[in-house]
Amino acid sequence: MNIHEFQAKEILRRHGVPIPEGEVARTPDEAEAIAVRYGVPVMVKAQVHAGGRGKAGGVKYCPTPADAKEKASKILGMQIKGLTVHQVLVTVAADIGSEAYVGIIVDRATKKPVFMVSAAGGIDIEEVAATTPEKIRYHGVDPRYGLRTYEAMQLGFFLYKDAKLARAAAKIMQQLYAAFMETGCSLAEINPLVVTPANEVIAVDGKMVIDDNELDRKPQLEALRDETAEDPAEVEARKANLTFIKLDGNVGCVVNGAGLAMATMDLVKFYGGDPANFLDIGGSSNPEKVVNALRIITADPNVKAILFNIFGGITRTDDVANGIVTATKQNPLKVPIVIRLTGTNEEIAVKILQDNGFSASSDMDEAVQRAVALATEGAR
Repeated sequence: MNIHEFQAKEILRRHGVPIPEGEVARTPDEAEAIAVRYGVPVMVKAQVHAGGRGKAGGVKYCPTPADAKEKASKILGMQIKGLTVHQVLVTVAADIGSEAYVGIIVDRATKKPVFMVSAAGGIDIEEVAATTPEKIRYHGVDPRYGLRTYEAMQLGFFLYKDAKLARAAAKIMQQLYAAFMETGCSLAEINPLVVTPANEVIAVDGKMVIDDNELDRKPQLEALRDETAEDPAEVEARKANLTFIKLDGNVGCVVNGAGLAMATMDLVKFYGGDPANFLDIGGSSNPEKVVNALRIITADPNVKAILFNIFGGITRTDDVANGIVTATKQNPLKVPIVIRLTGTNEEIAVKILQDNGFSASSDMDEAVQRAVALATEGAR
């Protein structure tokens, strides 16, 4: 679950991380009023779940309250990577002497939180990782002990030669780790971590992604979710208990099981196509899941063909077939559909489909190749 910058900063601030003051505005007048209260230059920052806000024009320096109002009026309502900006963060502008990057992710291979720190902070940390990986230090943290002081100091000295700055950065990293663990994050980062001309180390930006599994243990975190900042299809899928991730291709995929879904997408790519989504209906035999899945996929105008790839174990293929029939009767398809079914009640499923004008294959390669060909033809 993504959360907004202002929400991440509130969590970090509670853990002691030094962060410039800031408040959320939903109108230009509110932005101006906040800037008046601060009485100093401010930054007006779009609050959306998308990277590249600055490059898109969603982050602006405002020397006066009137400027904050004017910039907020332009940012509010703008689109950044397909998401509409409904609110902005108005925060005190920091004097920046240097920028660094500090982040934590979960490394599933080592089963540890891993710190990534770099003195080459700023907006293009991904480019730094790709082109000059020696500028990034990685450090796995033993969750039994947390980030110990000597470990934090080693990371601090990787960023700064000055002992005072290294010590301040080390403290912030321990605070960041505490926030990461308490909130159940899969990612937490400060980019940039700034040294001001007065030699203070502060966090100017903050990002957190909360592991969805953590919501079962800490349901109060659900209140941080902003559905207006999420893809509508992903919101609908979550409410229907479907695992769905939108991609940029044109072959819509409906699969049961995460492993088979990944294999299906790989095969689509192998045969020259591009998957439009990851959609796992899971092991349930509820036909309604199939109805919801088709509704979500057909709402994507980029989808030129739909591929069902079902391996029936716990999932009964006849229930999937009934779901396909029900869904297409409710909403007739405007794009071709390719169905591959094998496993539990396969013969019954094939008959249900044939009785309703559909054909089905048990060959995965054959089905994927046909779906790719149909999508390619439809895209012309």
